[in-house]
Amino acid sequence: MGTFVTLAEVLEARGSPLDEDEVWCLLLATTEALLDISNKSSSNMCSVLSPGSVLLSATGRLAFKSCARYEDISSFTAPEVQQAYAASTRNPAEKMVVYSLGMTLYWCVDYHLPHNQPVQLSAGLEGLLLSMCEELVVRRTDLLTVLETCELHHKAAMLPPAERLVRQLVEDVYRNSVSVKQVGRG
Repeated sequence: MGTFVTLAEVLEARGSPLDEDEVWCLLLATTEALLDISNKSSSNMCSVLSPGSVLLSATGRLAFKSCARYEDISSFTAPEVQQAYAASTRNPAEKMVVYSLGMTLYWCVDYHLPHNQPVQLSAGLEGLLLSMCEELVVRRTDLLTVLETCELHHKAAMLPPAERLVRQLVEDVYRNSVSVKQVGRG
């Protein structure tokens, strides 16, 4: 099956935020996919990721689409893009995508939480996400650092392969949409 669902659809279907292990797995899989894309061609890297542009496949792979025109992506867009000047780093596109990935995953752990309820994250994951969402480009982490941090955590926590989690999230969306259609018939 070559169908994809967006990260936004995953959260809509489940109606609750991602848990910590899911975020670590998604962060690992997304970073690997982004590095793979950037190694093949830096011009193909989208500079802004959002819950509507991260695509999860039933095979466990990830892909990215250009942000939908109707989607409000301003909260996922790096400050240097919003301020309309190019960053003076060696790889500005990478730093912009790191920012938007961090903001996207924060959105996933904050999804439908009551305003007075804080996000529950370990210091390690919160520190990594904060370094990804750093306002100043020069202080923001890069994809390789994110990948290395995820790989270390993955081994230490003995998490399942990231592909398995991606497949599970996609299956949950399909299972949920089938049960909604069946309820709707009655």
